Amino acid sequence: MKFPYRCPDPADAAAIDWASFDAPWVAPMAACPQDPEHHGEGDVWTHTKMVCEALVGLPAWRALAPGQRELVFAAALLHDIAKPVCTTIEDGKIRQPGHSPRGASMVRAMLWREGVDPRRREAIAALIRYHQLPFFLIDAPDPTHRLAALSQTARCDHLALLTRADALGRICRDLQRLLDNIDLFTELAAEHGCLQTPYQFPSDHSRFLYFRDPHRDPHHHAFDDTRCEVVVMSGLPGSGKDHWIRHNLDLPEISLDGLREALDVAPTDPQGAVIQAARERAREHLRRGQGFVWNATNLGRDMRKRIIDLCAAYGARVRIVYLEVPRRRLLQQNRARADVVPEQVLDRMARIWEPPDHTEAHQVDWILDDSP
Repeated sequence: MKFPYRCPDPADAAAIDWASFDAPWVAPMAACPQDPEHHGEGDVWTHTKMVCEALVGLPAWRALAPGQRELVFAAALLHDIAKPVCTTIEDGKIRQPGHSPRGASMVRAMLWREGVDPRRREAIAALIRYHQLPFFLIDAPDPTHRLAALSQTARCDHLALLTRADALGRICRDLQRLLDNIDLFTELAAEHGCLQTPYQFPSDHSRFLYFRDPHRDPHHHAFDDTRCEVVVMSGLPGSGKDHWIRHNLDLPEISLDGLREALDVAPTDPQGAVIQAARERAREHLRRGQGFVWNATNLGRDMRKRIIDLCAAYGARVRIVYLEVPRRRLLQQNRARADVVPEQVLDRMARIWEPPDHTEAHQVDWILDDSP
């Protein structure tokens, strides 16, 4: 399914039909104030419309292929969707801390429910997640590391377009500084060869070590001394992880669902004993240099990091296998499980869900089933 909101035709880019945007997120944005120092234009929806109009006026946006124009326009339309829920007033100043990552999560869940192709959905979510970075990346202590990381999921040229429109679609005193920093971001990405493609490393092990230690030289070809491979599963309940393991792996399995059953711990109970037992079994395998599969939902980056850190400490190679099926299929498969997860719980899980990317592991495989 394509993005469900109409992208303007570049031949008539000025004619954005704002009356057609009657989604439930419009009213909260229209009612949400912004700091007048950085947003003299007023509320978030006013700013959003100005950003979209600035974007479609950019020759670089008009020159994109139709599918790419649609992605960047979608990100512009939704880039500040989380500001209403992130707004605080401190000492009379309006702040919206964390609205970029929160917005990416909100848009991911929304577009998943609407059936948007996962690859397109994640491209939009990544642009929203990082849409502020070109404003200040050049002043960061280690801009190369942050650039290399964001380029694994977001196209830097698309990101620069979005951020330029974000700057032009506002009233502020430091506009020229913002535009200059965006130019410097673009030059840095071009210099490192990651303006349109991810930052390249000599090997997957070099990449894995660099994102665990930014002080490493990203150009150094690290000696691969890994002793075994651990497969970390990731995916919403009902996405088919058990089925995929049975048909694709011949490894010892550490299943959190299996341990819960063995320990008589309900999914709604405290999970400390289950996690402790799983980690101890993992250590037993790792001490022997024995690969295994860690079978759990592992929906968030922090959740995956705990097991990846343990594996890395024992010199294991880490492969993440991420499974996703359309929501309709997921609900069907979930109802066929022995332990059905309530639909409202699935929707709550979707709000904290972060599909894995190549900054996390040696290898990341996405197994997508697009059938209805």
